[in-house]
Amino acid sequence: MVVKLRHPPEGERVRARERVVYLVGAGPGDPGLMTARALELIASADSIYYDRLIPSGALDGARKDVVLVYVGKAPGKASLSQEEIGERLIEAARSGKSVVRLKGGDPFVFGRGGEEGEALHAAGVEFEVVPGVTAGVAATAYAGIPVTHRDDASAVAFVTGHEDPEKEESALDWEALARFPGTLVFYMGVKRLADNAAALIEAGRDAEEHRRAGADRHRPGRAAARVACLARAPATVRPPRRRYPSPRPGKRPCETTAGARRRGGRASRDPD
Repeated sequence: MVVKLRHPPEGERVRARERVVYLVGAGPGDPGLMTARALELIASADSIYYDRLIPSGALDGARKDVVLVYVGKAPGKASLSQEEIGERLIEAARSGKSVVRLKGGDPFVFGRGGEEGEALHAAGVEFEVVPGVTAGVAATAYAGIPVTHRDDASAVAFVTGHEDPEKEESALDWEALARFPGTLVFYMGVKRLADNAAALIEAGRDAEEHRRAGADRHRPGRAAARVACLARAPATVRPPRRRYPSPRPGKRPCETTAGARRRGGRASRDPD
């Protein structure tokens, strides 16, 4: 399926337009890595549907009368299904609103932006994609790890570390990944690190090959990476102990209003 995306002329790139949905990447957690375009749209949108994994303060620049709708997903718990989120975006745009769908990282890198774009296209709703800095590049960079290097890695692959549990079989070619001559970056893989490492070893990857595991935090001075051989990497990493934002007390999901703008979260790239 080919979806035609709108690329607005330079003169139109200031305010969010009515009846348009903007799929906006908020970056990996550092507010300083949010793009100028993302901030422009947040500041002018009528409605913002935001995820759990957005940077702290990401909504501070929103209008006082903006309608903020929390649609985040915690592991094993979602405020709305993916289908319901798509329906809400379509409904808001058709009602004449300018709509920002704010996501951690990049909308098209394990952000379900493709699914939402397809739903909008099928409904005849105009949308624009605003790329964001993805965690696979930012977290590694802040930990001092170049994902490409002229001497060591001429290719990089982004891989899901947590596939949809409803899939009948894995879509990953572990033998191809084991042979891959470059850097493998796994997203959302902490809880399944042992399984993923075992799959790579079984497919032929060297168990004694050293790997950097758990590049965590996406701010300067806060990223950390632990180095271990592939076979022992799972023992070096533990899931982060963090609390993420939720809708305001007393408010049900999707009834959050402008007063919640200071409840933005920090990125960790759990399934979202």
